[in-house]
Amino acid sequence: MNEEIEMEKLPKFLPSCHKEAENLDIIFTCSGAASVGKIGHEVGVLLTNAGQSARLCCTTAVAAGSKMHLDIGHRARKVIVIDGCPMKCATKVMEKAGIKVDHSFTVTDFGIAKQPTLDISDEEVLKVALEIAEKVGMKLNIKP
Repeated sequence: MNEEIEMEKLPKFLPSCHKEAENLDIIFTCSGAASVGKIGHEVGVLLTNAGQSARLCCTTAVAAGSKMHLDIGHRARKVIVIDGCPMKCATKVMEKAGIKVDHSFTVTDFGIAKQPTLDISDEEVLKVALEIAEKVGMKLNIKP
């Protein structure tokens, strides 16, 4: 039985951040349980999928002391942190781990209020992603 494969439905495999950290902008995000935490995480996903040289990495693995993830943060070409709210938990994780943060952003600084919900809009994610990409000089491949 021959089934036609829909290429756009196949998973997009990302560059190995551990093997290629020096060539990548590594993104660490908040994944808090409120709107801005989810927006921050989704921005990281969008920048990874639409960018050419950025890669989302696991913030909680850094917090847990994973040697591999600490190494990724230390070797990254640039470290970009996206926090959800002014508590800046993801930034604090990097600071405690001794990882130099090159760019730090907070979703609430983009005029988006923290809400006790995980329902977010694609428009807010895109707005924040485009502004961050511009500020860090990242080119995105986004189809309208």
